[in-house]
Amino acid sequence: MTEDAALVRLCLEGNEQGARELVERFQSMVFAVCVRMLGQREDAEDVTQDVFLRVFRALRSWDPARPLQPWILAIAANRCRTALRQRPRDAARSSAEIGRVVSDGQADSRDLTDELDLAVAALREEYRLCFVLFYQQELSCAEIASVLNRPEGTVKTWLHRARRELAERLRRRGVVNHADYQLHGV
Repeated sequence: MTEDAALVRLCLEGNEQGARELVERFQSMVFAVCVRMLGQREDAEDVTQDVFLRVFRALRSWDPARPLQPWILAIAANRCRTALRQRPRDAARSSAEIGRVVSDGQADSRDLTDELDLAVAALREEYRLCFVLFYQQELSCAEIASVLNRPEGTVKTWLHRARRELAERLRRRGVVNHADYQLHGV
């Protein structure tokens, strides 16, 4: 029996320590994905809690032949998408404004991290999620495909487009030049 399967079994048996361990093992990863996807800490905290409620409700449906992490991240990605769809129009507008700030050059004083955060926030939802899962959570393209329930080729395409869009936004802002992009794959 795998470590994941043993932990899930403990949770299904009502073992509180097992439930705590499951949350502790995956909470920071889920929260990081939610913050990146939603762009707001408070929303990410709410969605993270919702993710674990759903995880515990659905544990019986988890396939022990598959790793637990991508399954949990798939729930997180779906909850983030739902939260984004349910946001008021003002929140959607603020995301568009972030994109304009990055492309119009209104944020000259930001350092590279701030510039990258703004550029990532301005990506399409699918690209942003692929980028976060690949670079921040260090999942493979195959694992991301499993999380998103998409073909691996689609994930690779979205990841390529995300990198290309990020590089273009950062170049327009003067943060990186073409040579940096070629050498470092920004």
